[in-house]
Amino acid sequence: MDLTQHTPTDEALRRLIEQPSYGAQVLIVTARMLEMDPAEPMSTRAGGMAMTIAIDTVLKPLPQVVRDDSIARATRSLPDLTGITRGEAALRLRKAAEALG
Repeated sequence: MDLTQHTPTDEALRRLIEQPSYGAQVLIVTARMLEMDPAEPMSTRAGGMAMTIAIDTVLKPLPQVVRDDSIARATRSLPDLTGITRGEAALRLRKAAEALG
């Protein structure tokens, strides 16, 4: 067998493995939402709205058990976002997403 040959299945698996987890994707999309107004102060309301949009965007098509687990993982990974701007919050969320994998 020629190990240099890659099948479409190999390529699909490689892309899947390299993707961030669903929990990390939720954090990344939340960060993107907050980056829309980076100079604004971070608030619980803004964070909640951004997270809700991220959850709907990333997790809606998935089975409920996967959604629940991904939300729990993302929530456990949330850094402290008090007293900072939304831009700084986005940076912290991206770092948390990277650590979550």
